[in-house]
Amino acid sequence: MNNRFTIVAICASLLLTCSCCADKQQARDFDPPIMGWSSWNYFKTNISEEVICGQADALISTGLADAGYIYVNIDDGFTDGRGEDGRIRIDTTKFPNGMKAVADYIHSIGLKAGMYSDAGDNTCASLNVKPYGLGVGLYGHEVQDCKMMFDEWGYDFFKVDNCGGRHLDLNEQEQFTKIAEALAQCDNKHINFNVCRWVFPGTWVREIADSWRTTHDIWVDWGSVKTIIKENMYTVAYCGDGHYNDLDMLEIGMGFPPEVERTHMACWCIQSSPLVVGCDLYKMPDYSIEFLKNADLIAMDQDRLGIAAPVVQKDGEVYVFAKDMERFYGPKRAVVVSNLGDAPATIDVSLQALGFEGAVKVYDCFSHSDREELCGSDYFTLEIAPHDSEALFVTGKRIEKSVYQGEEAFLNAYTEINDQDYEAYRRPYEIPSPRYWESPTADLGLYATLLGGWEENWLEWQRVYSMDGGDYAMTVRYACADSRDMTISVNGEDVQCLTGLNSGGDLDWQEVTAKVTLNKGWNAVRLSNPAAPMPSIDYMTLKKFE
Repeated sequence: MNNRFTIVAICASLLLTCSCCADKQQARDFDPPIMGWSSWNYFKTNISEEVICGQADALISTGLADAGYIYVNIDDGFTDGRGEDGRIRIDTTKFPNGMKAVADYIHSIGLKAGMYSDAGDNTCASLNVKPYGLGVGLYGHEVQDCKMMFDEWGYDFFKVDNCGGRHLDLNEQEQFTKIAEALAQCDNKHINFNVCRWVFPGTWVREIADSWRTTHDIWVDWGSVKTIIKENMYTVAYCGDGHYNDLDMLEIGMGFPPEVERTHMACWCIQSSPLVVGCDLYKMPDYSIEFLKNADLIAMDQDRLGIAAPVVQKDGEVYVFAKDMERFYGPKRAVVVSNLGDAPATIDVSLQALGFEGAVKVYDCFSHSDREELCGSDYFTLEIAPHDSEALFVTGKRIEKSVYQGEEAFLNAYTEINDQDYEAYRRPYEIPSPRYWESPTADLGLYATLLGGWEENWLEWQRVYSMDGGDYAMTVRYACADSRDMTISVNGEDVQCLTGLNSGGDLDWQEVTAKVTLNKGWNAVRLSNPAAPMPSIDYMTLKKFE
């Protein structure tokens, strides 16, 4: 959290709509996603002082610490109830010297220490290790526990689960905000705060946390990795300004074949996810260590812009992700091409889709070598094995982005917590929150829907770039089975209300075009209808008037 709570809570709405914000990000003024190790995936509650300090030593001996993996995060399994004074008791069989001694040791070898709790009464271990983790969650002890863990013990990172919060049926926005406020009261002002909610909690989480989980827990199964990759195709708008989607811990070194680990690592890195290893570091195969220490992929993850990559091209089960590197609209982009299918595939990667024209240089992040310079061609061809990926840096002359997908837009009221936050958004209970949905009829397979109907439920592309500014034809591909309206706004000013839109079906797509004027540089383009539902949105295109 880095003590950002007060500032961000006041300024969040301005930051999200200000067209000049992206320019300020040319030089980083925020922390990158964390890199480190966590105890849960391999050890579960079978942790001890010996285990934690041993894994910290392994980060040093394997060279992972030198590569950037500096957090040693203790998960569930260190508590022994609460005392009469309300303080958490430590399991002294596992941790005979207490938790401060463990943090002190981790710090003494140049690393950072992470701590764990739950937003509610019980921790998640209470669900399957009984009786365990009862009454040791933060609920009712928020300030007391935070001061103990971060001021007395000296930890640097905080993962907060929600099994106990769900058990108590707590309002998640209120409770996690209360925890953020408790952290802000600590003398330690450099606490990295992770909300572990297992779905995207809501746009409010950007105001209080450094990172947040977006999906179910990962496990050693290709289907789990594939599902997480696909679900995070529509969370890119919420990553930025030092706040990150957490795709969960890395299962690298836990038994996956090399091709899956390539995809696992590459996709986590291009989305700027925290990189937290979950295996026993002493049992990793050499190829796993090599993937984890890949300097090019780490640079992709830790890039100064701190953004996630949308899908820019799709062919069957092959997806092309791309994002700017080092500076916005600079000559260098990170590209990951992933075959999520079960058969070998070939794809012609479009330079236009990647945002280039003319000659480009293609660098291979796995072989650490240049592929070839492409001249006179508007694509390059890749053959990719099932479940495998290519990771590239592409450099060349940039062109203006002309297609903005609905799934890369910011949905202000988006949350995947069912039936919650209705009061916070002041909308009728029966109106669902907006969603990104899959459909083979949508371009790139995804679209945004359930928009409009109340004041806060709008869609916005917040980084629309114009090299010179001027007038554009803005075309929106939409669908709705009845007559609907929506207003186009640019940089906070209403431009045009499109009325009577009706494509004839919920997935029967049509296009409508309006004239908009963009500033030179960054712009924010919003679609809204506070009074009634608006159409589903597949994408918008921009073409400058000559």
